[in-house]
Amino acid sequence: MSPPSLAVDLLTIFPEVVETYCATSILGRARAAGVLAVRVLDLRVGADDAHRSVDDAPYGGGAGMVLAPEPVFRAVERTGAARPLLLLSPGGRRFDQAVARELAELPSFSLLCGRYEGVDQRIVDHLVDGELSIGDVVLAGGELAALVVLEAVARLVPGVVGNAASLDEESFAAGLLEYPQYTRPACFRGWEVPEVLRSGDHAAVARWRHEQAVERTRQLRPDLLEEVRAGGTSLPGSPPTEGTVAG
Repeated sequence: MSPPSLAVDLLTIFPEVVETYCATSILGRARAAGVLAVRVLDLRVGADDAHRSVDDAPYGGGAGMVLAPEPVFRAVERTGAARPLLLLSPGGRRFDQAVARELAELPSFSLLCGRYEGVDQRIVDHLVDGELSIGDVVLAGGELAALVVLEAVARLVPGVVGNAASLDEESFAAGLLEYPQYTRPACFRGWEVPEVLRSGDHAAVARWRHEQAVERTRQLRPDLLEEVRAGGTSLPGSPPTEGTVAG
């Protein structure tokens, strides 16, 4: 069997919870097919005391506990966690589709899930290779954030998504939100599916979808359009007009 296109290690104190999610749906199918390798590693393998402790009280006082450096360093070293090793942290680099594409190009990487009040600063300074944040929100730990990163990255790996063409039309793929989607019935409680989508005119459908994507982005995420304008480029993803050649 060919080696997986991407290997990801997740280090957490709740391996059972993370493993359950990684065994289902798109991630589970990709793992079963050998396209994606995911190791869910227990941070407590680095604990040497009877209670398998990984946290301790913070110096200087304060509420809560902090992940201690010794068990975390040992867990990374004992498991041979892949590099780069990225900590899920509120202060990290903002995770977006561009970062997902960067990670999807790597052969492997690891995600370290923080807990409690955070991690000892020496983990940040001397163990991890970087930090990622999924947004300005506070979570109880990094597990949910790590799963967000894993799924977003995995979907970009060839062979993970059944219809690869769908990736080109999703939100953020071309700098815009995705256009509205409809399915049967054509009329539901008096609300009609736009007639252009039932016309069979593929060029008209493409134009409508692009126009809707631009308008939806303008209404919901105008910052995305500002980024395009700041870069001095035209709106991305425009369908070819008559008389032009799509390259």
